[in-house]
This record gives sequence, structure tokens and C-alpha cells, in this order.
Amino acid sequence: MDLAAVFILEILYSIAVLVLISAGLAVVFGMMRVINLAHGEFMMMGGYATIMAVQAGVNVYIAMLIVAPLVVGVIGLIVERLVIRFLYGRLVDTMLATWGLSLAFTGAAVMIFGNTTTGVSTPISGFTLGAYQINGYNFFIIIVSILLLVAAYAILRGTRLGLVARGTMQSADMAAALGYSPDRVYMSTFFVGSALAGLAGGVLAPLVGLVPTWGSAYIAKAFITVISGGASIVLGLLSSATVFGLVSQTFTFLSGPVIGEVALLVTAIILLRLLPQGITGRFFKGRL
Repeated sequence: MDLAAVFILEILYSIAVLVLISAGLAVVFGMMRVINLAHGEFMMMGGYATIMAVQAGVNVYIAMLIVAPLVVGVIGLIVERLVIRFLYGRLVDTMLATWGLSLAFTGAAVMIFGNTTTGVSTPISGFTLGAYQINGYNFFIIIVSILLLVAAYAILRGTRLGLVARGTMQSADMAAALGYSPDRVYMSTFFVGSALAGLAGGVLAPLVGLVPTWGSAYIAKAFITVISGGASIVLGLLSSATVFGLVSQTFTFLSGPVIGEVALLVTAIILLRLLPQGITGRFFKGRL
């Protein structure tokens, strides 16, 4: 029973991490069709913002949940105003531009922080479950991911802001005819996507040793999760994260983390071959 409980908790944790690292990309790519290859670097900046805030005496939870999203959101806002807004509708151009930005952000981080590993202590201690040691911080990540999904669904479904954002992404000309500024909607949406990337980096910072190239380890998983989920933002993110988290953690448990990563990639290839429009393109059409 102890082993079963640990296994279930690890699966939930794996799903939660995929949701967390992919949420910002789901907003930017899923809604705006902007291929943001600097998503991992936005996460990295969120991690460094958290560490710097904690070193300055800020409470670790405030640093993770408020400071990191705001700092990265503002950086994303500047990037959108200076670069991205001129490239909407040009997928290849946005890909090249954000790839260049990712190199620039990594280089800037190296110059500022160096190549040394840094981090922040985990604010929640572990506990023992039978013969196994459980990381208590994993529960915090699971809770944050659940609240993130609930908040995203509530905003997109039940608020005027969410309705305007979804309407603008579907038909910018119609939104403009109704008196809404697509330019402002795009700007706000990119800010939110960047802030969510910063939130992911901040929340994950206590678990890892942070280096300037840290974000590159997550960008592939984030894209795989978002693309496999399909057009629906919330249900697509949740469904693909559940499938990949379950597969990855099962094979990790049976054979090791390397086999788990390989199994995730193979599952993504099979899933996209069978469902080229993603999971929600086949099973949850018209849902958020």
C-alpha cells in the first residue's frame, strides 16, 4: 500500500510539472500561434528572480508566486512591444526571433550570474511514508497546478476578459469591429503567457540547481505537451499532461528516468500520428 501511494503521488507530481511548465506556452502558442522558443529562458529568468528576491529578504512564497511572474511578465511585455508584435501571423519569423532572444537571454544570464549552480532551499520538508521518503514540496506543486488550471478555466470561460481574448484570437477583425483593440489583447495575452512561464520557473527553482541553460531542459516537453493537447487550452493541457505524466512515471518506476523520457517521446510520436489535431481536436471539440 505504501508503494502504491508513492507511485500515485509521483504520477500526480509528474502531471503537475508538465502542466506548470506548459501553461505559459499553451497561452502564447495555443492562443496566439506564436512559436516562442525563448519559453525555457523565461522560466530560467523566473527562477533567478525568485532566488534574488529570497536573497534580498523576501518571503520565498511571495518570491515564487508574485515576484517571479511579475518580473518575467514585464520582460515579456517589453519583448512583445519591441519584437513580437511585428511578427504576428509569421510562424517562421517568430521562431527565428525568439530563438535569437533565447540565446541573448542565456548569454545575459551567464554574464550576470556566471556558470555556477545556484538555488534556494525547499520551503517544505519531506516526510516518511512507510519505508519511503516523500518530498513534501511535491504536494505544493500539485496544488499550484490545480489552482492554475481552475483559474485559467474560470477566466477564459466566465469573464469578459477571457471572452474578448478568445474572440480576438479567433477573429481579430471582428473584435476590432466591435470596438476592441487586437493589439492590446495580444499584448496582454503575451504578458500573461510570460508571467506563467516565470511562475513555473519560480515554483521549480527550489527543486533544482539553477544555471543559465536550465530552461532548455523543459522547452521540448512543453511544446510536446501543448501540441499533443490540441486546440483546447485547459482540457488539452490537462489531457496531454495526464497521458505523458502517467506514461513517463510508469516507465521511470519500472526501468529508470532515461527510459521514462524515451517512453514520453515515443508516446508523443504515436499520439500525433494517430491524432494529428491533438487529443482535444478529436475528443473535446469546442471545449476550453
